[in-house]
Amino acid sequence: RDRGIPPGVTADVISLPYNNSELLQQAFDCYGNEIAALIIEPLAGNMGLVKPQPGFLELTRQLTSRYGACLIFDEVITGFRFHPGPYAELLGIIPDITTLGKIIGGGLPIGAVAATEKIMSCLAPLGKVYQAGTLSGNPVALAAGIATLKKLNQSNPYPRLNKLTALLANTVNSFATTHSVAAHCAHYGSAFTLFFTARQPLQNLDAVKQCDTIRFAAFHRYMLNRGFYLSPSQFELNFISATHNQADIENIATAIIDFFQDSKYKLSVIL
Repeated sequence: RDRGIPPGVTADVISLPYNNSELLQQAFDCYGNEIAALIIEPLAGNMGLVKPQPGFLELTRQLTSRYGACLIFDEVITGFRFHPGPYAELLGIIPDITTLGKIIGGGLPIGAVAATEKIMSCLAPLGKVYQAGTLSGNPVALAAGIATLKKLNQSNPYPRLNKLTALLANTVNSFATTHSVAAHCAHYGSAFTLFFTARQPLQNLDAVKQCDTIRFAAFHRYMLNRGFYLSPSQFELNFISATHNQADIENIATAIIDFFQDSKYKLSVIL
């Protein structure tokens, strides 16, 4: 067993690196008629922010459609994060199933599964697949979700959030490039991750694992002491929210650059 996971759980799972179209194609060429579903974060967030390479997600749709497999987008992080809907909608890709998290309830405990009518009709009481939960359809969380959607549609904070996040990333990356600092701030929309590496762009988990996580740990402690509470792992995302303003962004950018310049944490280029 591997960390409590019985072999039987993983026996029928093929794990592939993100953004590797060649291996994805090979997997379907070999096992296409046996593959029931392809599950993927369309914009990777559980390895830090890693963007899909051009054509990669389109290939997931093409292959699953060709072989009759179900395409599942895990949008627990990305859903409603970049516009009032799933990230897939921005791509023009329609998965068979989308999973969404508490963001749709304004932070209250809630989750949702969205799918085609054919798939949803398989669930009880219409179908034979039983699905239930203690908080399913909780009226408080659903009311919060409706209020959140109304607020997002009325105020449309997304362009401003995108601008602030880009300001942070561009400021940090410009300094890192000019001063040969082995760090890069990856960003999309209101999400960002600071990677301690000179390599970019990072394309998968193996590449992210080669970053300097010891340096990241020192960076996280430094930022805490400066009053900024970031995600405690380089394998997570950070988000700019509607409560942040330009002064906040400039302050955090200054703190990051101060870390780069602090002699105790002096960084050199790491290839």
